[in-house]
Amino acid sequence: MDDSLYDEFGNYIGPELSGSEDEEEEELDEMAEAEDLEEAEEAANRRMDMTTGLMEVDGQVDDEDNLETAVVLHEDKKYYPTADEVYGKETETLVMEEDAQPLEVPIIAPIRPKKAEMLEQQPLKTNYSNEFLAGLMDNPELVRNVAVVGHLHHGKTLLMDMLVEQTHDLRYEWRNNERPLRYTDTRVDEQSRGISMKSTPMSLILEASNGKSFVMNMLDTPGHVNFNDEVTAAMRLADGVLLVVDAVEGVMLVTEKAIKQACQEGLPICLLISKVDRLITELKVPPTDAYFKLRHTIDEVNSLIQLHSGNNAAFQVDPIKGNVAFGACQSGWSFTLLSFAQLYCDVYGAAMDPKQFARRLWGDIYFQPTTRKFKRSQPDKTSERTFVQYILTPLYKIYSQILGEHESSVKKMLDEFGVYLKPSTFGKDVKPFLKDACSQIFGSATGLVDMMIAHVPSSKAGAANKVARVYSGPQSAEIVGHIKDCNPRGPLLVHIAKLYPKQDCTTFDAFGRVFSGTVKAGDRVRVLGEGFTPEDEEDSAAAEVSKVWAYQARYRVPLAKATAGNWVLLEGVDATITKTATIIPEIYDEEVHIFKPLQFQTQSVMKIATEPLNPSELPKMVEGLRKINKSYPLAITKVEESGEHAILGTGEIYLDSLMKDLRELYAEVEVKVADPVVSFCETVVETSSLKCFAETPNKRNKVTMIAEPLDQGLAVDIETGKISLDKPNKEVSEWFQDKYSWDLLAARSVWAFGPDKQGPNVLLDDTLPAEVDKNLLRAIKGSITQVMKSWQLWFPSGRMITGKPSFDLLPMSIGSSPC
Repeated sequence: MDDSLYDEFGNYIGPELSGSEDEEEEELDEMAEAEDLEEAEEAANRRMDMTTGLMEVDGQVDDEDNLETAVVLHEDKKYYPTADEVYGKETETLVMEEDAQPLEVPIIAPIRPKKAEMLEQQPLKTNYSNEFLAGLMDNPELVRNVAVVGHLHHGKTLLMDMLVEQTHDLRYEWRNNERPLRYTDTRVDEQSRGISMKSTPMSLILEASNGKSFVMNMLDTPGHVNFNDEVTAAMRLADGVLLVVDAVEGVMLVTEKAIKQACQEGLPICLLISKVDRLITELKVPPTDAYFKLRHTIDEVNSLIQLHSGNNAAFQVDPIKGNVAFGACQSGWSFTLLSFAQLYCDVYGAAMDPKQFARRLWGDIYFQPTTRKFKRSQPDKTSERTFVQYILTPLYKIYSQILGEHESSVKKMLDEFGVYLKPSTFGKDVKPFLKDACSQIFGSATGLVDMMIAHVPSSKAGAANKVARVYSGPQSAEIVGHIKDCNPRGPLLVHIAKLYPKQDCTTFDAFGRVFSGTVKAGDRVRVLGEGFTPEDEEDSAAAEVSKVWAYQARYRVPLAKATAGNWVLLEGVDATITKTATIIPEIYDEEVHIFKPLQFQTQSVMKIATEPLNPSELPKMVEGLRKINKSYPLAITKVEESGEHAILGTGEIYLDSLMKDLRELYAEVEVKVADPVVSFCETVVETSSLKCFAETPNKRNKVTMIAEPLDQGLAVDIETGKISLDKPNKEVSEWFQDKYSWDLLAARSVWAFGPDKQGPNVLLDDTLPAEVDKNLLRAIKGSITQVMKSWQLWFPSGRMITGKPSFDLLPMSIGSSPC
């Protein structure tokens, strides 16, 4: 390269070059432009061909020669295929010209999982195998069905937590957390509110003091008065009641209701005085005062039992009888007099009979050191009763040592009981440390288990009392014999008393008790509703049991079968069940009756009206109300004459929980709620001064009636089922004459109870044959009875009539053709 042709920066400075390179560049540009023109012409031809092929003007093209010159209007042009051509004519398509969806709302909404309950992903490990549980369930003599009842915050759920901790392998954070576990509060709102709102069953294997294992079917019930319907359903399935009473608060409203209902159901009562540690740590009362407080609580319970059981001594509770226990479940201990006496024998190695020692640990009994005997006379003024000396004083010392003394003093005290704790235990906070120490000192709840085994009948022993009270059929029927024997080979008979929703809240699982036979997955059964009778079989439907479980609060144990005497959870039979039901084999030739519907202690007196915020979501709300009616035993849903949907409940918290479930679980729609209306009651205090009458439009029939109060106690006898019109007329007449001294005419003239079958109101026929034609009167008896029942239930203004009046029919005029 010649350097003279370029400057110092590399630029060309030589003579001008020839134009050959420029000409080549121009030729390349011209060729590219020609190729672009050819491509554009071909594209235009293709567009013309496509337009001619896909489009028709006025239905057809006039002439093939005029395709290129045909005039196509703009509105007739077709640039894209139609939806029918793409998806087919059978597909419905919707075209939105404007996007009305807000930007913050996703085009495809994510799936929002429902979380009705806090369930375990995997069943917890237990101290026993599921096979061992299923094996014990086959023997009804080893099964105890217990309802845990009591007032709000008296320690029922804490008791269940203590039993769960003793039978399950819980996580470390659960065992060392100062907050209660509340394992049987499975609902999210129960955990947030801190109260139980649904009854939750658990089937646990608990060991007695002799080492024998038993299946304890325990049902944790709510303590709030609004949810008393759950207590009623629990007692229907139980053979005994464990009454939990706070040692500080004593007997409360729900405690009295529970005692009354247990006496009406004929269920034996075991008493657990819980939270005894509050007397030590909160009230700080001396041991003697604590004894009088505990004794006063027991006396209160016995006075209520005496009132509602009719002085039946068998229902009385007494620590000496062994049906009273003491405990502090949050600290992990409980004992009876017998278990504490056994603890003395084990610690000191004393060669004495613990049963004889336990009989001397309650009441006004004192130990005399000089004679080394127990006597009822006080040796001196400083002597303490044996319960104070041998139980409360050591208990106070244990608490004072653990809460206030040095670690070395605590170790010395624990050595006396033969208890060794890990060094890391002494570094825990006070409550977990107290729980570990006391649970090691007192051991497991064998004393509590012994009490329930001794005083609550087994499933087989309690079946006779249960069938006599809840079965509506004759006691001489063949199936009643199978129920009393808990015959696993007899005909299947299951009583469903409660429905529990599945996690997606679309269907329900039925919880009940197997009274006879054996139920297993795949069985074809017939579900009998509350309206079923042998004469009217309309309220019945066929179903298939798809799964069988043992309910364990936050998880479920699958069972191959469930035999008579056990509680069971069934899947696949809920379609036609509203409140309660009776399950029998699909093909059963013998006559069968249903179990009686639940008799509640409270009534639904608070009413609200609801409607969906979006009227198009009314079907969803109606379906949600149907599920609400299944989930809440005492909830009533109905459509008023005005067309509004009304819901009746027992109180504010009850309706608040109900509406929360309706909005979030069952309907998933926003609902407007009207102001609540509370019905008030009216009654009759004296006989009517005026006769009330009504005439038919044709003036041919005239009915006259007066109202007067019933005899004292008669309404209670009717409500508790002591008298029923299902019995023979002669037996009913004799009962009224013997117990309430009614004359023969009045006793034979009872037409009906109202407003329901066991309602506290009575309709009497007080007419004489000389005044009215009895044959015509009997012809309209059904109509008069139906009107009386509906009128007693609700006045037009929404007022409710109770108060136990008697309505007497007086002489009336009836035409020869009443219709």
